[in-house]
Amino acid sequence: MMRDIILNLLYNLGGKREVERYLREYTQPGAQRTAVVKVGGALIENELEDLASSLAFLKHIGMAPVVVHGAGPQLSRDLEAQGIVSQWVDGLRVTTPEVLQTAHRMFLREGARLAEGIDAQGVRARMIPSGVFEAEPDDPERLGLVGKVSRVDLAPVKAALEAGYLPVLSPMGVTADGQLLNVNADTAARALAEAIRPGKVIFLTETGGILGQDGKVISAVNLEEDREHLISSGAVTGGMARKLIEIGELLEMLPAQASVSITKPEHLARELFTHKGSGTLVRRGAAIQVHNGLKNLDLTRLKGLLESSFGRELRDTYFGEVMKAEVLIAPYTACAIVIDDEPASYLDKFAVTAEAQGAGIGASVWNKLVARHPRLFWRSRTDNPINGWYMQRADGMERTDRWLIFWRGLDTSVEVEKAIERALSYEPSFGAVLKPEEVPVAV
Repeated sequence: MMRDIILNLLYNLGGKREVERYLREYTQPGAQRTAVVKVGGALIENELEDLASSLAFLKHIGMAPVVVHGAGPQLSRDLEAQGIVSQWVDGLRVTTPEVLQTAHRMFLREGARLAEGIDAQGVRARMIPSGVFEAEPDDPERLGLVGKVSRVDLAPVKAALEAGYLPVLSPMGVTADGQLLNVNADTAARALAEAIRPGKVIFLTETGGILGQDGKVISAVNLEEDREHLISSGAVTGGMARKLIEIGELLEMLPAQASVSITKPEHLARELFTHKGSGTLVRRGAAIQVHNGLKNLDLTRLKGLLESSFGRELRDTYFGEVMKAEVLIAPYTACAIVIDDEPASYLDKFAVTAEAQGAGIGASVWNKLVARHPRLFWRSRTDNPINGWYMQRADGMERTDRWLIFWRGLDTSVEVEKAIERALSYEPSFGAVLKPEEVPVAV
């Protein structure tokens, strides 16, 4: 009953087809169904009800979440109340015996609060305060009783999952001889993910994603294509750049199809179950290949990609007409077909599957396209739903009854007029609109 109610709510967020696609991905048997969720301490402090509701939601729809919580703000406040001044080295809190005692007590308290909040949402939670992370001192002289994880014992986690509970883990490590150590919560979540190898890792934060220098959330990152550019260009800096590097290192240890989502608790359903998302989705991604001509491409798969993206039947003569065009392609999920024309390069096709849009691959193809072709023009049907997206990336636009003509990088009105004339001279590449059951699935 609860799952049916939640499904109806999900269908209101996105199309039924996309929701069910993600449901199949996230709820298949095995480790793929498991999601490691890192929860910041500030969320327990300030947004407990939304947080608990979002975690219960994962359980209700058939996923198997395993939660690691932090509690940095609470620990700072408790230490300050005791007159203990926190010292930091390389972003880690120096942990004296007094700090450790307070941290242990505080983790028990905050873990219990989170577990009780989840229970109140109709899902049984089991708090696991220690015994999962075997650790050894990281740098005792500089950091005191701070630990680095040396081994993960999944037995308590598996026992909780098999009994139908949602495990809630505190980031406390234990040495082989029984000494408690304070482990950074992000470090603990990463070690847990490497041990479980889930299909999904989720970071629930107050920021709601990786922020660019403009303070806006970056919706998707294809690490293969985007990481170096985002960092070297200064689009992502400081702590956000470190977070991106750490996520990349984590994904290298997980299955190839695994992904990381960073979002706010109240946006979790939209982030996981709609192509548009609401947060940052990070995948290893795929390199964007550049082909000078179509001769080395699988034209059957390319046709499937184009028809899937446009929902129309491609003319039989099309590939012969563009055989020498440049093609930028993320293997058969997104592509740009570019013709050498005057007064600039003509973007004949820009095709992206819905799934690739959600993974940010389309944006990666676009970024590589405009880097290679700074002077560019293209056209789009007036009813194309991504015309608004094109408008944000064009320097100008001209409307006719049937087409919108876009351009960027053109210097004079003469060039613009020539581009409009050339864009309108091309014959349509597609014929009839395909029925939903006729639209191919791009593979």
